[in-house]
Amino acid sequence: MTLEAETETLQPRIVVISGPVGSGKSTLAQRLVEHFGATHVRTQELLAEEAARRSEVLPDERRALQDYGDFLDRDTGGRWVADGVALRIAEGEIRSALIVVDAIRILPQIEHLREAFPSRVTHIHLWAPDDELATRYEGRRESSHIRELDNYGEVAQNETERRTHELGADADISINTNRCSEDDVETRAAAALRLGTPRSARLVDVLVGGQYGSEGKGNIAFFLAPEYDLLVRVGGPNAGHKVPIAGSFVHRLLPSGTLANETATLLIGPGATLDVEVLLNEIAECNVEVGRLFIDPQAMIIEDLDKEAEGELKKTIGSTGKGGGSAASRRIMGRSGTIVPAVRLAKDVVELQPYIRPARDVIEETLRQGKKILLEGTQGTGLSIYHGHYPHVTSRDTTVGATLAEAGIGPHRLRRVIMVIRTYPIRVGNPIRGESGRMSQELEWQEIADRSGHDVEDLIKTEKGSVSHTQRRVGEFDWEQLKRASELNGATDIALTFTDYISKGNERARRFEQLSIETVNFIEEVERVAAAPVTLIGTRFDRRSVIDRREW
Repeated sequence: MTLEAETETLQPRIVVISGPVGSGKSTLAQRLVEHFGATHVRTQELLAEEAARRSEVLPDERRALQDYGDFLDRDTGGRWVADGVALRIAEGEIRSALIVVDAIRILPQIEHLREAFPSRVTHIHLWAPDDELATRYEGRRESSHIRELDNYGEVAQNETERRTHELGADADISINTNRCSEDDVETRAAAALRLGTPRSARLVDVLVGGQYGSEGKGNIAFFLAPEYDLLVRVGGPNAGHKVPIAGSFVHRLLPSGTLANETATLLIGPGATLDVEVLLNEIAECNVEVGRLFIDPQAMIIEDLDKEAEGELKKTIGSTGKGGGSAASRRIMGRSGTIVPAVRLAKDVVELQPYIRPARDVIEETLRQGKKILLEGTQGTGLSIYHGHYPHVTSRDTTVGATLAEAGIGPHRLRRVIMVIRTYPIRVGNPIRGESGRMSQELEWQEIADRSGHDVEDLIKTEKGSVSHTQRRVGEFDWEQLKRASELNGATDIALTFTDYISKGNERARRFEQLSIETVNFIEEVERVAAAPVTLIGTRFDRRSVIDRREW
């Protein structure tokens, strides 16, 4: 088999970078390696390999490399670069689909690569003004792995080096790196190469509550988690999501699928508010290793003073008093650094350093790989500070739009919105005043017991806040609230939980047709009012408690 035929079996994409010494070629190449999985082919290495094949010794110094490159260009007509790349592919040294050749010095080198890899070569030219290149060269002389010349003027004495600017006319993209940061250069190059995830790729599903929280989001997230590669949580420790592990386990800051899918990456977004002690305990209890969990450096830290500040809210509106609202307030008021006590973010906490990584990097990497993301909101739409009944609301917006914003995900990535509702909405009670906000038609637990066949004492024992531990209030299903929440969140799917509260017999149901007639009728009306199908049905709190009617 010829060398050309062997290279056809891989057909990688070739990115060639040209430009004068110091223009940023190696920096860009390395970033494409780190962020897009490219293989970096250095022409300095190809020079050395060709010299070895010819039994020649090539000194590690700038002038010798320039002169030997010129010799090979004359001897091979510039073909030696294409031959070197093809040989590496044929020998199995390169297996990635993206190869970055750093750097090209004459046009024939590019033309031979285009002949070897038709329609697969993209040329990027980097440049900067001579005075900037001279300044950069002075800096690189300290760290270079080869012996450099005394100054950039000596480098430019080489005719090939002097003429590298001419390659800009051939380039698919030309970038003045003096007017761009390293991030800018990478962004422009990646866009030209179309390395990002297509804008049309919808890989994010969002799970939100449609009532006043405690809808059973944890159980639904636990059920869905094995289907996703990245599990994302926002919100704060005031919301507990219970999952069916060892009876039950309450997640307060980690995603509820943490224990259901131990291969999934975990992420806490920049909009989260963190109780460091609670988070570290949860990490330990779930045996989450460094490298699996990432926390955005801008997540806000709750301090003891925040919990103290919310004491009065516990008395007046039934707040959990976990400090999230006070921390959010300090985040806003602390921007001057003088009005409130100093603000700490996740990046400022020593214990969290092993987990710190920008959410956008984790999300972009996941999207580039075409992997799926489950974003888990907390609390419920009826508790939104904007859309709930003020002042009996939480300290944040709880709708899909806000959840996406807190995670750092654009709405164009959204695929499904799974809105979780329960058959009888609840609100956490106020142990001091006995009232914690509006409900449409409040009921007693005895009424639910009489209707469903449950023992009332079992209901009362079960229905306590997973974080506040206060007795929950319960009410009739609020149809107007369902319609409004479905509209606000753009629900594509409804997850209906606590169907055993309609009939205890539903606990035994494993299929839709095994549900009671009353339950089936209820589901049909939910679908009419919400204008979305009920695709997930919770029958009880158990690992095998969800009837799955999805078509996705």
